[in-house]
Amino acid sequence: MKKSKTILILLFIVIAFVLALGYLWKRDQQKPVIFKTKNAKIETIKSTTVASGKITPKEEVIIRPNIPGIIDEIYVQAGDTIKTGDLIAKIKVIPTINNLQSAANNVTSAKINLEAQQKIYDRQVLLFEKEVISANTFDQNKATYQQAKQRWISATENYQIIQTGTTKGFKNVANTLVKSTIGGVVLEVPVEEGVQVIPSNNFNAGTELATIADVGKMIFKGTIDESEVGKIKEGMPISIKIGALPNLKFNTILDYIAPKGVEKNGAVQFDIESSITVPKNTVVRSGLSANASIILEIAEEVLSINESLLQYDKKTKKTYVEVLIADQEFERKNVVLGVSDGIKVEIKEGITKDHKIKDWNAIVPNKNKKK
Repeated sequence: MKKSKTILILLFIVIAFVLALGYLWKRDQQKPVIFKTKNAKIETIKSTTVASGKITPKEEVIIRPNIPGIIDEIYVQAGDTIKTGDLIAKIKVIPTINNLQSAANNVTSAKINLEAQQKIYDRQVLLFEKEVISANTFDQNKATYQQAKQRWISATENYQIIQTGTTKGFKNVANTLVKSTIGGVVLEVPVEEGVQVIPSNNFNAGTELATIADVGKMIFKGTIDESEVGKIKEGMPISIKIGALPNLKFNTILDYIAPKGVEKNGAVQFDIESSITVPKNTVVRSGLSANASIILEIAEEVLSINESLLQYDKKTKKTYVEVLIADQEFERKNVVLGVSDGIKVEIKEGITKDHKIKDWNAIVPNKNKKK
């Protein structure tokens, strides 16, 4: 009896030991893996850089008055489409008493002087006809009379300008009616009726009555970082998208790159510009935010693969891929790269379209072998 119990205990120990060895062996076994493969494709690859900015009119004119006064009427409002010569506003001239009195006194003085010179001139005419005085003396008296007459005319015109804002012969220079100098859309009217305005002079830019622009010709104004400005040049193709108009895209060229950068938030930025033509029946408002994609390089219809398939040799510093030669057996192929867009890269040499490339990032358990 004791012998049979001993045999059972020994048998139990042997079985437990075998099971433990089997468990440890199975746990230490590496799970077989398989690698997926991908093929190269014929595609067009573009290397681009992005600049942010806004849309502004190419031609924008600020209308200012040419005489001082108070706005009597405004004939336009923001959003109106106008033509060259259309009325913008009417200015009412409000002269000061001092200016009026001074101008009136100048007219009176000029008239008194003119009447005195008129009498002298009339006497000189009679004396010259009788050959009492020489021609030179007569010409001098005549010039003095004509100068007195011109001063009286100038004083009279100045009085009329101060009183009414205009005078005969100066309608194109001094006028109470302000007209548009270009055709386009009124972007802004920053003044109201009753506001006092002044013309442009050496000490002041003058009051802005309205801002007018041709919205059919717009410009993208943006900035680009100093790390990218060395890669671009004028004439490069550029694609512009407006955030508020996602279905609208403008394909144009880069017109301008600022020769001097400006530091903004610790980074040096360079201004860039590109002209765009707005299609008819399309409204693009001034000041809309936009992004421009500048095409640095383009490779059309070339062999390409995903950059995630590339591997790098730390010793030789060469780029390579692994291509399938048998079931889960791969061979190394060095490749020469071309244009890259950050996701896909051009393959110039090393593989063909028929090669199956190892996706070394995509490792999955071999479920069949596991079973």
